[in-house]
Amino acid sequence: MSDTLQISEIPVDGYERVVRGVDPASGLHAIVAVHDTTLGPALGGLRMWNYGSEEEALFDVKRLSKGMTYKSAVAHTGLGGGKAVILGDAKTIKSEALYLAVGRLVDSLDGLYTTAEDVNTTIADLNIVRRATKYVSGLAREDGGSGNPSPYTAYGVFLGVRAALGQAYDNDDPNGRTIAIQGVGAVGGALAERLAKAGAKVFAADRDRDRLEALQKEFGIVPVAEDEILTMECDLLAPCALGGVLNDETIPALRTKVVAGAANNVLLKSEHGAMLRDRGILYAPDYVINAGGIINVSVEFHEGGYDEAAALRKIERIPQALKELWTIAHEEGIPTSEAADHLAERILAEGRARKG
Repeated sequence: MSDTLQISEIPVDGYERVVRGVDPASGLHAIVAVHDTTLGPALGGLRMWNYGSEEEALFDVKRLSKGMTYKSAVAHTGLGGGKAVILGDAKTIKSEALYLAVGRLVDSLDGLYTTAEDVNTTIADLNIVRRATKYVSGLAREDGGSGNPSPYTAYGVFLGVRAALGQAYDNDDPNGRTIAIQGVGAVGGALAERLAKAGAKVFAADRDRDRLEALQKEFGIVPVAEDEILTMECDLLAPCALGGVLNDETIPALRTKVVAGAANNVLLKSEHGAMLRDRGILYAPDYVINAGGIINVSVEFHEGGYDEAAALRKIERIPQALKELWTIAHEEGIPTSEAADHLAERILAEGRARKG
């Protein structure tokens, strides 16, 4: 085992622990952020991305980690929020040694954080991580895990999209609706398939042209240029790629009544929720609508282990959670994103009070 892993603390106000892991032998440069463990140990995915700098990676992992805290709180998973990011191009830096080093980094936190699948990290990668730490979730069913969380995330988002259509148009049937999806990876692609089968006219943009063409051939998805998908006229926009896509530049150009998608941290800043409200656009808060994956994985922590039926029952509560948030937002005159944050913070405060 390599002994070149260097672990150092990054002090960040409001976060329980943020650590940097650098392993010259494998080329690993990673950051793990544990935001809050009031409700349970932190759970969050392991993302690999070609960030421009460590500062950019730190910004992303902090936002994602906090989002996981709120997501788990509102979904009542009994878990806290954390996240890990690996800096680098997945096409060039992936290796067994790198993921073993990640495992040692995760293990150094002694169970404060459990990792899972995320962008550019597969179950096969997690199996390598598992050789260096037991704090891994979302492994294959045959290995005692809950399997790939993406289909469960997509199912929850699909149910949330139907709820949003019902809220905005008084009819939750996707049949005949025009849906624009930004990003058709594991979750966005599964969502596109479900919507197409439900009769929606689905337009989609993605950097992976082969993926788009496959969806076009199989389900009739209409490819759209990346720079056009956010501004095309549609009944509902589903951002399913990376975060921060709703901002000062894009929100004024939106031509939709509804935003409901799978991506995390869709709003670049908190005030962008108010911008959507002021434009009369219904927003399904991201960490509420996309909680299906974390709900599915969280069931692994239940007594007796993973139970798919129990996971599906919890995922099918997502539309009700959204409707409650939309009601709170309407009654209190606040953006739906703010209503979601208030609910999450209330649940966390109750958890802290119970702990004394």
